[in-house]
Amino acid sequence: MNTPANLAPALDPLDRLPTDNGRQKPLRLARLERGFTLIELMVVLVIIGVLAALIVPNVMERADDARITAARTDVNNLVQALKLYRLDNQRYPSAEQGLQALVVRPTSGPEPANWKPYLDKLPSDPWGHPYVYLNPGIKGEIDVMSYGADGQSGGQGKDADIGSWQ
Repeated sequence: MNTPANLAPALDPLDRLPTDNGRQKPLRLARLERGFTLIELMVVLVIIGVLAALIVPNVMERADDARITAARTDVNNLVQALKLYRLDNQRYPSAEQGLQALVVRPTSGPEPANWKPYLDKLPSDPWGHPYVYLNPGIKGEIDVMSYGADGQSGGQGKDADIGSWQ
């Protein structure tokens, strides 16, 4: 006897796969749910590696630029504090008194008559080195500088000196 169910066209057995609940799902959906092949994963890892190789050097240069900018800002702030010290005391701190004279009242050298705290604390440069104070200065009446990333006088790029004369 031919019933409508028996008259349905025969399906290729590869077009449907059994599922856990006994129902069948199309093969196309089963292929999508399988996951990634090893080749696909390797291609993605290579693409990520290439992108990292292109991006990381640019990010590292930005960090150096940020440190240089922070050092310039600190130097300018120290120079402004020194100018206030000079307005109050008619002279800059001596080389012996150094930048510490901006935080603690000097007890040696010419004692300031109208001293007050000009800074809460002395900053270190972005590379962890103390700022250098020269009185008399080499490039001006006084010089405040950072020796850069290498902590030594001279240098280029991130190792270059950053001073109040710039």
